[in-house]
Amino acid sequence: MFTYSFLQHYWWFIISLLGGILTFLLFVQGGQSMLFSLTKNEDERRILINVLGRKWEYTFTTLVTFGGAFFASFPLFYSTSFGGAYWVWMAILFCFIIQAVSYEFHSKPGNTYGKTTYQVFLFINGLLGTILIGAAVATFFTGSDFIVNKGNLTNQLAPVISQWGNEWHGLEALLNVRNWLLGLAVFFLSRTSAALYFVNRISNENLEKQSRKAVLVNALPFLVFFLSFVIWTLLAEGFAVNPETGVVFMEKYKYFFNLIEMPAVLVLFLLGVVAVLWGIGGTVFNKNFKKGIWFTGVGTIVTVCSLLLLAGYNNTSYYPATPDLQSSLTIFNSSSSEFTLTAMTIVSVLIPFVLAYIFHAWRSMEKNRTDIADINGDDHAY
Repeated sequence: MFTYSFLQHYWWFIISLLGGILTFLLFVQGGQSMLFSLTKNEDERRILINVLGRKWEYTFTTLVTFGGAFFASFPLFYSTSFGGAYWVWMAILFCFIIQAVSYEFHSKPGNTYGKTTYQVFLFINGLLGTILIGAAVATFFTGSDFIVNKGNLTNQLAPVISQWGNEWHGLEALLNVRNWLLGLAVFFLSRTSAALYFVNRISNENLEKQSRKAVLVNALPFLVFFLSFVIWTLLAEGFAVNPETGVVFMEKYKYFFNLIEMPAVLVLFLLGVVAVLWGIGGTVFNKNFKKGIWFTGVGTIVTVCSLLLLAGYNNTSYYPATPDLQSSLTIFNSSSSEFTLTAMTIVSVLIPFVLAYIFHAWRSMEKNRTDIADINGDDHAY
C-alpha cells in the first residue's frame, strides 16, 4: 500500500507536527514564568493561574504523545536519547511533575506549604521546562555525544546498542551556545504567546494592559535569539547523508540547501514566521486587536514543524553523533519496521478526529473571557 520510504517520511512529518503543537502549547509554561512579574495582587495571580490551569493538561498530554510517537516510529532514537541523555530528560520530566502537583494542591484546604510554594514551582516549570526542551531539540542540528553499535545485539552479556560518551548524559548540551540560543528563543516565545493569550482570554483592565506591554518586552529577545539560531544554523555545516551508501558526512550550508531544495518547506517556514509577526504586531500596535494568539499560535506550529522537517528530510541526519558520524541517526536507519509503520499509519487516520475533538473542547471552555468573579464562583478553581 505504502512504500517504506513514504512511511518513514510520513512519520517524521507527524513527529514534526507534534513538536510544533507542543511548542505552541508551551504558552502555559510562559504564563507561569510571569506569575510574579505581571500581577499586582493575589486576585490577579489567581486569574492567571486559573486561565492557565484550564490548559496545562493539553501541554502535558502533547509532550507524552510526542515521546510516545517517537518511541513507536523511531525506537532507536528513543533508546539512544532517552536512554543516554537521561539527565536532561529527567530534568524536563521533573519540571512537569511539579507543575501537575502544583495545580492539584495549590488551592486545596489544609495546604501545608502555602500557595506561594506551588506558585514558585509553576515558575520553575515555566523557566527551566522551556529552556531545556529548546536546548534538547537544538541538538538535532548541533549533534550529541553518543555511539551506536548494532552489533552489540548479539552480545548476550551486554546487548546495549547505544552508549553515551560522557557522564553528563545530555546536560552537556547546555555547554553549546547554539543550544542556548534555541532554548532562550523557546522561553521568550512561550512568554510572548502567554501574554497574547492573556489579552485574548482575561477580562481585567490592568492585566490586559500589562500583558500588551509584555508582548513587546518578550517578543524582542525572542526574535534576537531565534534569528541568531536560524542564521547560524543555515550558515553552519550540516550532517548530510549519502542516499546510496548511507554514509554521513559534513556539508557546508546543508540546512540552507535543504530550504532551497524543498520549496514547500521554505514557503511553510516563511508563512509561519509572517503569522507569528502578524499576531505580535497586531497586538502591539492595535489596542482593539485581541486575536494575536491565534495568528502567532498557528505560525509557531508551522515554523517549528518546518524546522524539524529540515532536520530530517532531504538526506539529513536528524540526530547527529559528534564522536562518530556513522553512528548518527536518520529517518531510515532508526525507524520501526515497515509492518509497524504501516499499522500505525492506518490508525493515524483517527488523528483529524482527535484534533477536532480537542478544538471543540477548547472552544467550549473559552466562550467567555475570565475575570475574578468567574473564579470566585467556580468550585473547581485552582
